[in-house]
Amino acid sequence: MTTRQHPTPLDDQPMPVRAKLAAAWTSFMFLYAYVDILNFFTPGVIDEILAGKVFEFDLSQTFSTAALILMAVPISMIVVSMTLPAAVSRVANLTVAALYVPVTAFNVSGESWLFFYGLGVVLELILLAAILRYAWAWPRSAASTTSAPSHGPAGAFVAPN
Repeated sequence: MTTRQHPTPLDDQPMPVRAKLAAAWTSFMFLYAYVDILNFFTPGVIDEILAGKVFEFDLSQTFSTAALILMAVPISMIVVSMTLPAAVSRVANLTVAALYVPVTAFNVSGESWLFFYGLGVVLELILLAAILRYAWAWPRSAASTTSAPSHGPAGAFVAPN
């Protein structure tokens, strides 16, 4: 008879806030792009684009530049979340995510495929809410490191000064 061995539990390391934010922005951008790509399969969309219209807007260099800027900001937030100092990154994440909530919600207006766009917008809003929560709850460092106990060589306890 063989004895069943239970695997050792996985070590579930805490994920740094920066990584959570970068992952959420990356997921947001993939979802945003995928919804736009799938939109090309909606009947009539390609015909409107070929006729020079996107939603209510005329296709022009101005429109394309504005669309690029609109998407470059959250794309940049992936790098911002990982590289800027914590205080700056926190404020940037809170500001940009809050500004993109109405932008994202606007994307469902006037669409005929409400289940498709509604699901896309809801998922994007969930990611923005996660970003806001992660940034808002960003852990603070200890107020003073001089009063905290520390460990000396070989892990020996050293009393605070």
